[in-house]
Amino acid sequence: MHDVIADPWGPATPVARGEEWPERVDVSLSVPEDQVERWVQSASILHSDGDAMDIAVAGGRIVGVRGRGVDRVNRGRLGPKDAFGWQANHAPDRLTTPTVHGRPASWDEAMDLVAERCRALSAPEIAFYTTGQLFAEEYWTLATIARAGIGTNHLDGNTRLCTATAGEALKESFGCDGQPGSYDDVHHCDALALWGHNPAETQPVLWRRMRDRLEGPDRPRLLVADPRRTVPAREADVHLALEPGTNLALLLGLQHVLLARGWIDEAYLAQSTVGLDLLEAAVREWTPERAAEVCGLRPAEIEAGAELLGTCEALLSTVLQGFYQAHQATAAACQVNNIHLLRGMLGRPGAGLLQMNGQPTAQNTRECGADGDLPGFRNWANGRHVQELAEIWNVDALQIPHWGPPTHCMEMFRLCEEGSIRFLWISRTNPAVSLPELARIRRILGDDRLFVVAQDLFPTETTALADVVLPAATWGEKTGVFTNADRTVHLSEKAVDPPGQARSDLEIFLDFARRMDFRDKDGGPLVHWHDAESAYRAWQRCSAGRPCDYTSISYDDLRGGSGIQWGGPRLYEGGRFAWAHPDACETYGRDLLTGGTYEPTEYRAMNPEGKAILQPARWVPPHEPPGDERPLRLMTGRTVYHFHTRTKTGRTPELQAAAPDVWVELAPADAAVRGIDEGDVVEVRSARGVVRAPARISGVRDGAVFVPFHYGSWDLPEDDDRAQARAANELTLTSWDPVSKQPLFKAGAVQVVKVADGTGRAPAPDLAASAPMEAVR
Repeated sequence: MHDVIADPWGPATPVARGEEWPERVDVSLSVPEDQVERWVQSASILHSDGDAMDIAVAGGRIVGVRGRGVDRVNRGRLGPKDAFGWQANHAPDRLTTPTVHGRPASWDEAMDLVAERCRALSAPEIAFYTTGQLFAEEYWTLATIARAGIGTNHLDGNTRLCTATAGEALKESFGCDGQPGSYDDVHHCDALALWGHNPAETQPVLWRRMRDRLEGPDRPRLLVADPRRTVPAREADVHLALEPGTNLALLLGLQHVLLARGWIDEAYLAQSTVGLDLLEAAVREWTPERAAEVCGLRPAEIEAGAELLGTCEALLSTVLQGFYQAHQATAAACQVNNIHLLRGMLGRPGAGLLQMNGQPTAQNTRECGADGDLPGFRNWANGRHVQELAEIWNVDALQIPHWGPPTHCMEMFRLCEEGSIRFLWISRTNPAVSLPELARIRRILGDDRLFVVAQDLFPTETTALADVVLPAATWGEKTGVFTNADRTVHLSEKAVDPPGQARSDLEIFLDFARRMDFRDKDGGPLVHWHDAESAYRAWQRCSAGRPCDYTSISYDDLRGGSGIQWGGPRLYEGGRFAWAHPDACETYGRDLLTGGTYEPTEYRAMNPEGKAILQPARWVPPHEPPGDERPLRLMTGRTVYHFHTRTKTGRTPELQAAAPDVWVELAPADAAVRGIDEGDVVEVRSARGVVRAPARISGVRDGAVFVPFHYGSWDLPEDDDRAQARAANELTLTSWDPVSKQPLFKAGAVQVVKVADGTGRAPAPDLAASAPMEAVR
C-alpha cells in the first residue's frame, strides 16, 4: 500500500466519462498477511464515505484492514483514517469497567442506579443525546425507548452539529429526507460543484474518485465555493473564495443569472415543481454586481460560476459543513437544490445532488428517529404517521410525544441549564469539546441538579463530568448495519470481543429497557428484540412503505458482496416527487428566515399534487459581524487525519503524528499587518473565550481565520495551562440555524494577536487546505 499519510488519496487511475472506476485494493496490516487468521466484513466508521473493508484478525485481536474491491463505494481504496483508525480499539486507556461517581462499579449497580433515577422523574425531565457512529439497530432501539417507552420529546444526536441541515434542506425541497444522487454520478457528470465541501479531507476516497475523473480524458468542469484554498479549489475551473456568512447571497446571485440567461428547463419546472414565481421575485435584485459586493468577489466570478452551472449537460453537486455550519444554513442549502430543479438536473446519470453527511451513520440517526425526526421519515405533525408508529410499537398514540417538533440538542442543553431536564444520557459523543461556547457547556454538565450518564469507549472531557460512566464496545466488536451518504447500506460484523466488561451499545440499551420493564398496551415487552439481527427485523417493519424502506435488504444480502443502496441508484427519476405529497411528506415546511412551522393546510394549498418546491430566501447579515474590536471572521473545521474530538484518531499513532496539535490559519495580508510569521504563537479571542496556538500562513481568504475543532484537553498533561485554550469551541457562539437548528460554528467575530515568537513551523499538516502559503501559490 502507498504511504497514505504522505498521500491521503493514493495513485491515480484516470477514467473517462461513463467508465467504471477500477479496483485498487489497499491493505494495512501490523503483521505479515500470512499470519491473518480470518477476515471479517465491515466498512469505515470514521467518515461518511462508507468505504468498505475487511477486518484482519489474529490471536483474537484486530491486526489491520484491507479494502473490499467488489464494493461500489471505494472499489478497495482506503483513506488514512480507514488504514490506521482500527488501532484505537487497542488503546491502553479503553474504558472497561462501569463507574459510579468516579469509583468502579458492577454493571448491576450502575444500571440499577440509572433506572432508579429515570423512574423517579417525569418524561419531560429525561433527555438522550447520542452520536452519528452507532448502528441502525441501536438507534432504532434508543428511539423506541425514548419515544414509546419513556415518552420524552428530548432525543437528539450530535449529527445536529454536522448534518442536520442536510436533512432539513432535503425535506424543504423534496418533502422528505434521502440523498437524490449517487457516487456513481461522478462518472457520468460533465460538471461538478462542491458547495462548502472539501472532500479531499472529509471523504478522501470520494475525492480520489472525483480526481480520477478530473485527470481523465474528458474532464468535467469543477466549481468550488470555499473561503479556503483547498485541494479541490486548486483544481477548480471556478473557485469562489467568498466571505464567510455570504453563502446564501452567492446562490441568489447565481440563480439570478441562470434565470436572466434562460439557462433553465422550462418543461421540467412546469411538470415537476412549484414556487417559480416566488423564486424569481426573490432573486430579481441579486445581480452579479450586488452578489459580488456582498460576497467579496468580482461580478465576473459570479458570471463564470453561473455559466458553468447553466451550460452543462449533467451537474453533480455536493454540499457539506461550509454551508451547514454557516449563517442561514438551510436557506443556502435549499438554493443548491433550486439550481438542480431549475436545470432539471436530478434522477438521471450524472445529474445528481448529495447533501452530504459528516459522520458514518448520520443517515441512520435521521432514518431511525434518533436525531429530531420520527422513525421512518414520518411527520410528527401528521396524525396518520404517528398512528402508524403507535401500531408498530403497539402503544397508544398519545404515548408518543408529537405536540411539537422533537427537541433539538441546543434547546436540550438550555433546558438542562435552567433545571427542567434533570437526567441526560450521553452515548458515544463528547459535547464538552464539540458543542459551542464550551465554558457554558462545562457549567451545565457539572451542575449538581443534572444527573449525567456517559456511555463511551475512552475517558473524555465529558466522561470526567458524568455521574455514571458505561464502557461501550465499538466497531469490530459488535454487529450491525450502517448507511453512508449516498444511501449505501453496509453490514459490519463482529470480529473480536470488546475489552474487559465493555458491552455493545445495543446490549446496554436492551439492559436498560429490561430494567425499566417497558410494556406495550397488551402487556408484552415494548422492546421485544434481543440481538442485532432481531432488532434489524423490527426496524425493517418500521421502515416498510417509507422512503427509506429496508425490507428488501437482509443481512444475508449484505454478506460477501457490495453494499446496497436503499431506494435504488437515484431518487426522483422522471421528475416524480411522490414523497412531497401532503399525505406522505416528512414535513409541512418552515419559514427559512425565522424557522416558523407551516400548518398542514398551508402546505396542502401550496403543493396539493406533491411536487418539488423551489424555495425562495432572503439574505440578512450575520448575527455577529466583524468590527473594530474583533475584525476577523471565525471558521472551524476538520483535517484529513482526525475525526471529531480525536477520541479515536488521537489514539492512533500515525494519525496523531500527522496532526499533533491545534493551529490557527491566517491569510498572508492579515498576518503581515499583525506582525505574525509562520509558527508564531497567537491568541484568537472572541467574546466567549480564547484559543492559543501557533500560526499557519495559508491560502485562506483575507479576513477569515480557520481553527480545527478536533483538539480538547484529554491528552494534555495535568499541569498544562492550555486546557481551556486549545479547543476551537471556546470561541464559538451559542446560535443556530432557525430551520435545522444546527449550530453556527463558521460564524462569529474574533481578534488575533501575537503573544510569542515561534520556534518553527506550525503543527498543521503541510498538505491539503492547511498547506503553507508558499506551497499553494
